[in-house]
Amino acid sequence: MFPFLFLVVVVLLLPSARSSASSLNELSKRRAVLQTSFGDLHLAFYETAAPATARHIITLLGLGAYNSNHFFRVDKGFVAQVAGIEGNLMFEMNEEQREQARKTVLLEVHEELRHDRAGLLSLARHDDPNSGGSSFSIMLGPAPHLDMNYAIFGEVVEGLETLRSMEGVETTRDGIFVMPVERITIHSTYMYDIEHETTPASPAANGAAAGSTTAGS
Repeated sequence: MFPFLFLVVVVLLLPSARSSASSLNELSKRRAVLQTSFGDLHLAFYETAAPATARHIITLLGLGAYNSNHFFRVDKGFVAQVAGIEGNLMFEMNEEQREQARKTVLLEVHEELRHDRAGLLSLARHDDPNSGGSSFSIMLGPAPHLDMNYAIFGEVVEGLETLRSMEGVETTRDGIFVMPVERITIHSTYMYDIEHETTPASPAANGAAAGSTTAGS
């Protein structure tokens, strides 16, 4: 009698556990577009798995704080990494952008989420696990050594071909970093909501008032 009851309880609990794990990478309705030298990258966010991280990056994108920034690192099969905002823009940030850029977020990781494919968004950090800021990587392939050490907070939902084009650029090595010889600029960014716009047209760049228009690549 008792073993049977135990089995019933376990069977009833398993679907709930599976459902919880699968909801971690549920895609946000809010999307962002990075308009780069190589084409557009459409990003969606894991607001359940990494709410603080997603909110931080979405806020920066909404402020136009990545406009004129660049991918300082392109390591084929590993990552394309966006530089931290401060010191890498072609315009002077306003106070709101600067304040948000200096914020850090606590590490948000889950056993169920793995750096197992191209297109995932992973927040960069320093030695302190809770030092994630404005720099983030887009995975170019699996990297299991990053699991449980770096927060996965979203993925590229359109533009994987743009990533593949980036991988083909000429690079140079400086210590552990493999960097593109020519600057890969994020010319502008914008946000859209898939509930209202299934095929977004490109509006004017965010943050125009803050001098976010870049002067070439």
